[in-house]
Amino acid sequence: MTRLALVLLTTLALAGCAGTYRVDNAVQSYAHWSADIPTGQATAAVPQAPQTYRFERLPSQKEGGSAEDQNRLEAWTRTVLETHGWTVAEAPAAAPWRVQVTATTLRNARSPWDDPWAGWRFRGQVVAGNGYFYWSPMFVVPMDMPWYERKVAVVIRDAASGRVVYETQASHEGRWNSTPALWQAMLQAALNGFPVPPSGPRQVDVDLPR
Repeated sequence: MTRLALVLLTTLALAGCAGTYRVDNAVQSYAHWSADIPTGQATAAVPQAPQTYRFERLPSQKEGGSAEDQNRLEAWTRTVLETHGWTVAEAPAAAPWRVQVTATTLRNARSPWDDPWAGWRFRGQVVAGNGYFYWSPMFVVPMDMPWYERKVAVVIRDAASGRVVYETQASHEGRWNSTPALWQAMLQAALNGFPVPPSGPRQVDVDLPR
């Protein structure tokens, strides 16, 4: 019975690991809702939900493929902000807040901890000549085991003055491919604690189904 229980516990643990993966994010946020109150102490001026806003873009985010990428990024951001009671204004010009969101990805050949030779495999070739078979010289071929460094940043400005009232970013490293769920998890982490976030760097983990 003890052995059976251990087998069942092991099976359940493995099933749990196979069912989700963890997006671990390094997060840092800054709130400064009032111009007269120091950063991190702006609780008296925090806008209460519901609030409306409009997105603003950099010139580089307005054309071609960059505009399409920005459309998706803003859609994911809108989904997360809605959970905090912030929605896109039907009349953008009248929105009291402006939101700018950016995302970057750096693709590395391997992780910083990989063995430099771990991603290589050896290949040989049988060559026929004079009735004999022999191996040609071995050569190595690199295997693709990329490591990604990703970052999202959200900046909120007072629409009337242009003053930055909220700034946050989340960074994540790993081998996971880019998916909407991954970026939404990073945005969820970046906006963790919004609109009054904890002070200082922190880690925010989000578990996603595989």
